[in-house]
Amino acid sequence: MTAKRKRPITRWLRVILPIAGIASAIFLVPWLLVWAWLAPLPDSIPAQANEAIRRGLDGIIVYVDQAGKEPQSYAAGWQNKTEQIPADPKALFKIASISKLYIAAATVKLVQAKKLSLDTPLSAYFPELQGQIEYADQINLRLMLQHRSGIPNFTDQTNFDWFNPPASDDQKLALVLGKPADFRPDSEYAYSNTNFLLIGRILDQTLGYAHAKYIKTSILDPLGLKHTFGSLAEVDAKDLVSGYWFGYEDDLKGIDFPTAGGSMIATAEEVAKFVRALRDGTLLSREEQALYETIYPYDHTGWLPGYQSMVEYQADMDSVVVVFVNTSGELAWNLHEIMYGRILKILRHQYR
Repeated sequence: MTAKRKRPITRWLRVILPIAGIASAIFLVPWLLVWAWLAPLPDSIPAQANEAIRRGLDGIIVYVDQAGKEPQSYAAGWQNKTEQIPADPKALFKIASISKLYIAAATVKLVQAKKLSLDTPLSAYFPELQGQIEYADQINLRLMLQHRSGIPNFTDQTNFDWFNPPASDDQKLALVLGKPADFRPDSEYAYSNTNFLLIGRILDQTLGYAHAKYIKTSILDPLGLKHTFGSLAEVDAKDLVSGYWFGYEDDLKGIDFPTAGGSMIATAEEVAKFVRALRDGTLLSREEQALYETIYPYDHTGWLPGYQSMVEYQADMDSVVVVFVNTSGELAWNLHEIMYGRILKILRHQYR
């Protein structure tokens, strides 16, 4: 997808923009973030959400699930700029790699049910990958879950395009087949979306049907999560927050990323409910909980063009805090992190 600029670039601008870009990189970019970080802390989350919009983000959704209190949700900015629809805290959002939490939980349930083994090598599941993925006979399910496999990340390859991603998992996997491993299995850590693409395939093969269905029946339905979906194809586009690239007008909601560990869509409320249940024993048995803690974290971030998401559990406040931002690119991630940190500061001041 080719994004459209807000203003046409004249011949004069074509000459001066490279110079201005260098100057802004040196002087303006750091200061924008510094001022966002140093600005006086507002006394409320709504005020901080509004500040996020003034700093250049298109829309923000905040959800706070604090034990002993009624959950709180907030929104500012736009859900859809073109149609002038205000941000809605209950709107659906592409949660991107937060999806990996659901897959990790599903995997743990299947391991505990003796349907899977964390120690089975990748080559046992897919013999055809022997020689195509280095160390396929030494990489097991545990190492893939822990991002310690050494399998290259397909989204890091030079011919991967986030705005026009490969249509199938076979095409995504082909980007790394035959490439050397990033490191020997279990010798280092490196986040790789390829790990979860392969885990999704292992789950599908083991179950005999799509793992998204298993996630729905074993995780979403028991928790009463009716606004969490496996893919873009399952939702009505009007219910989905529009996504934007910093400085551009194009709506990126139509870009599909149907890959295990990156495809799910949910509301901020339901992400918080899931993470709370994942931690407190509501979702997992004691044995499953103990196993989960050895293979995957409870907190996560997510990124897709136009969509940034963060969810963390704050033990000191017994709170799950979700912040969605429908702007990506340029400084958007840094601003998102700063806004998330400031929201936590406000919550801690209120908690005392």
